Amino acid sequence: MAKNNPLIVIITAFVVLGLMFSLVKAAATNITTDQHALLALKDRIKYDPTNLLAKNWSTSSSVCTWIGVTCGVRHHRVTVLNISYFGLAGTLPPQLGNLSFLQVLAIGNNSFSGSLPEELFFLGNLSSLRVVDLSYNQLSGTIPSSIFQISSLEKLDLTSNMFDGQIPSIISKCQRLQMLSLSLNNFIGYIPKEIGNMTMLKELYLGNNKLQAHITHDPHNLLANNWTASTFVCNWVGITCDSQNNSHSLESYLNESYEHHSAAYRKSLIP
Repeated sequence: MAKNNPLIVIITAFVVLGLMFSLVKAAATNITTDQHALLALKDRIKYDPTNLLAKNWSTSSSVCTWIGVTCGVRHHRVTVLNISYFGLAGTLPPQLGNLSFLQVLAIGNNSFSGSLPEELFFLGNLSSLRVVDLSYNQLSGTIPSSIFQISSLEKLDLTSNMFDGQIPSIISKCQRLQMLSLSLNNFIGYIPKEIGNMTMLKELYLGNNKLQAHITHDPHNLLANNWTASTFVCNWVGITCDSQNNSHSLESYLNESYEHHSAAYRKSLIP
């Protein structure tokens, strides 16, 4: 009787279909998908002064051996793309959003230009992404709101680009964010008060923009007189800084990046 139960038959059919869908998805998104995404980036490179990508990113070798690329031991998928300081110029393709195992996207200190494709983060595949470092490039336009849907994000560094528009309030959805730098851009409007809800945030850099605070009443001019760009933020009234280095939980290369940029960051703290 139980074997002929229509409910059991329907449930079994759904389970089988779910397994089949998972197998099809796994087959469709493999290391070849990662290779196609990186080759799309290579095609967007207009200037490669030392021919690093031209010589090294070849279909004749495994993508996991390409310079600037690290693959995970378990799944053999691309987990880190770090092409910082390569002197590259070009634009970013939306196909990078297909790197579904990516944890670190670091392209800092190059000359990438143009806007960030909405599809880059909108595809929803980057659920493991922890670090986005696009600092010191020539990227422009507004920040895609989809980037703030990535709940795993721990560091977002957009320092020294040409981004504009307002900082969206949905930034507070990045509850794991520990470091946020939007300094040296063209952001306008108010600093979202929702940033105050980001309890994991340890480093915040918003200086050298055209931002306004939400302070409407400062009877003793404490902030007006004390919170100035000419003094270090840790000396501001009401501010306490943690002396420990909080970047150990990120990828090892970030320690070097942090030391290199820390001086520039301190010059562009919140005014």
